[in-house]
Amino acid sequence: MSKPRLVVAITGASGAIYGVRLLQALRESGACESHLVMSSSGVMTAQQELDLRKSDIEALADVVHNVKDIGATIASGSFRSAGMVVAPCSMKTLASIAHGLADNLVARAADVMLKERRRLVLVARETPLNLAHLRNMTSVTEMGGIVFPPVPAFYTRPDSLDDMVDHTVGRLLDLFDLPHAGLVRRWEGMHKTHHTEHHQ
Repeated sequence: MSKPRLVVAITGASGAIYGVRLLQALRESGACESHLVMSSSGVMTAQQELDLRKSDIEALADVVHNVKDIGATIASGSFRSAGMVVAPCSMKTLASIAHGLADNLVARAADVMLKERRRLVLVARETPLNLAHLRNMTSVTEMGGIVFPPVPAFYTRPDSLDDMVDHTVGRLLDLFDLPHAGLVRRWEGMHKTHHTEHHQ
């Protein structure tokens, strides 16, 4: 394997921008071979939120897989990869992964990551959370997966939505030790505040 492979899934939750920006960052760094699989709801959401067609997003990936193709390479544990990111991850996909349904290629590829003890990161997008969501998140975490809600980091003082998205995508790439160019503004400790010291 000349360079690591990362499976990227885009499902039907709001936040298609996370998956798209992740693919763009992987393309920009050239450090990883991206394998994309999109659910039908993911395609619809991306069109609604970003005015992007399925083909526009597929063009960002190195390899594209059909969500119905359970016989795809990424459906087998013998396919070597660094892991998988589901960005965004709908609650339906979360439930399917938590219960091992493997009912489409997204859920099957995620199931492979868990059984092979590879890194699986779910960018879970829903609020508020009901008890089923929370229990499914617990199940995935107990199996070794990482639940990664895309929570903005306000300590970076973002200037735009793009800044917030980039920070999240950079943190995702950090989890796989993959390089990226300045997506994350690193925490350097609290700013020193000016104050007057009173000496006794």
